[in-house]
Amino acid sequence: MSGESAQPTQPARTKSQRKLTPARMFVYRLAVYLGAFILEVLWRTSRLQIIGLERLETLLKEQGAVVPVFWHQHLLMAARFMCSNKIRGMKPGFMISPSVDGQAPTMLAELYGAHVVRGSGSYTGVRAVRGVYNAIVKEGISPTITPDGPRGPRFEMKPGAIFTAQISGKAVVPIAYAASPAKLLRTWDKFVIPSPFARLRIAIGEPYFPPKRMTDEEMAAAQKELERRLHETFKIAQRAL
Repeated sequence: MSGESAQPTQPARTKSQRKLTPARMFVYRLAVYLGAFILEVLWRTSRLQIIGLERLETLLKEQGAVVPVFWHQHLLMAARFMCSNKIRGMKPGFMISPSVDGQAPTMLAELYGAHVVRGSGSYTGVRAVRGVYNAIVKEGISPTITPDGPRGPRFEMKPGAIFTAQISGKAVVPIAYAASPAKLLRTWDKFVIPSPFARLRIAIGEPYFPPKRMTDEEMAAAQKELERRLHETFKIAQRAL
């Protein structure tokens, strides 16, 4: 799928009033191409094993699309996996913050031919609902969401992915990876970057099918359950190392 299908909104300002200037766009373009080069080196040299791939492919065959989720910590290689040719029937998409900070990730996603919906679970998720619904139901795109992004708290599930699954009738699918050797950055999410030639294990967890309607208490319980499933999925990947 070409990058022309993406529907990003390029905001002129964020809440902090920063502008998307031509100079900033130039820097972003350089960063995106450099980032893609580094990402390809890490991905193509990794010793990859995927656990539970048939589960994901079966869901895609049955439902046409799913709502993949992984922690922001696992964004690097999990997102590359979503855009790889390893998953039959996958049309990758991403929900990315509409702020200026989200512009570079948007450009990187488009470089890989992914569909982009600009929105987040923090303050613009509701405005992105129509774009997400159209992407899933009309185009069969699976919009990946980092449920603790874009700023945390780490490992705390926001309701956006569950709500997306509710309105589309699709399953939420937990994804996690473990790598060795790898480096944890000193960022809020403890971002994981594998070393070149690292052993890389990507796990597909138990899918979650939310009911169409939930009370606030039921939504909170669903968030906790998905947190549990994401942590369990990481343990599966970790054990496979």
